[in-house]
Amino acid sequence: MTLTELRYIVAVAQERHFGRASERCRITQPALSLAIQKLEEELGTHIFERRKNQIALTPLGEQIVHQAQRVLEEADQIKVIAAQGKNQLAGVLRFGVIATVGPYLLPDLVPLLSRRAPEMPLEIEENLTANLVSMLKNGKLDVIMMALPLEEPGLVTRALYDEPFKALVPVGHPWQKKKVIDSRLLAGQKVLLPHAGHCFRQQVLDSCPELSRSDAEGWQGNSLETIRQMVASGLGITVLPCSALTPKYRNKRLATVELAKPVPGRRIALGWRRGFTRPQVVNVIAEAVRELKIPELKMLDEGNG
Repeated sequence: MTLTELRYIVAVAQERHFGRASERCRITQPALSLAIQKLEEELGTHIFERRKNQIALTPLGEQIVHQAQRVLEEADQIKVIAAQGKNQLAGVLRFGVIATVGPYLLPDLVPLLSRRAPEMPLEIEENLTANLVSMLKNGKLDVIMMALPLEEPGLVTRALYDEPFKALVPVGHPWQKKKVIDSRLLAGQKVLLPHAGHCFRQQVLDSCPELSRSDAEGWQGNSLETIRQMVASGLGITVLPCSALTPKYRNKRLATVELAKPVPGRRIALGWRRGFTRPQVVNVIAEAVRELKIPELKMLDEGNG
């Protein structure tokens, strides 16, 4: 068993295609297939199920590939240790952010990171939580920012901040002049939320059980900004995170209403693979987020979460 063979099986697992994996590894497809077959014979088990036009991992193969990724990361760590004075903040960082955080933090966060780590260009991926977690586990992303809880073997998290939710209503709505409303009253309203499967939708339903019981498929949007405009058009009301309700997003056709205690909300965190060889990156991102000073976000100490 060699590191090269481990790189081959990781590439095939990520690409789900021998041809693309061979191109990525810069060897011929027959040579790649032969090397993997040799490794499977050595281990006495099949790592991949070779179906027509499809490659899938066997249950045991998933465990082997996961361990192979960890071994390769540990091998990279040897290079870091050997290269004394190596700058962990140099080199591309593949950074994933959930779609209900990215638009509201990234415009200010990216310049801060550029100043703190000028030799660390960012490759940004904005997506749903499930997709980001999959990309992180497969090594296509280095660090992600998402909402807790996240319970995935091999992944580590660090809580950044707690964020309360608020109700957003159109001008003229009976709640427009109210300072605070009980979140249980949401169940009696037409509440517009992202479509089923969207992580923020589930966060709201988890935080507002009464709303969850009355929730039904209906008016939905693909993004918080689409929903904001739907509310402004009088199609209903919604619940948004406070980072999406800062002064720059104010609209004269909309009114924000506080939710009574216990205020529904979410906890945002960073996630990365155990054994990630650039831990200083996590500290720099956390420090930059703290520097944003977004109103009403409750920043958490490193040990929290």
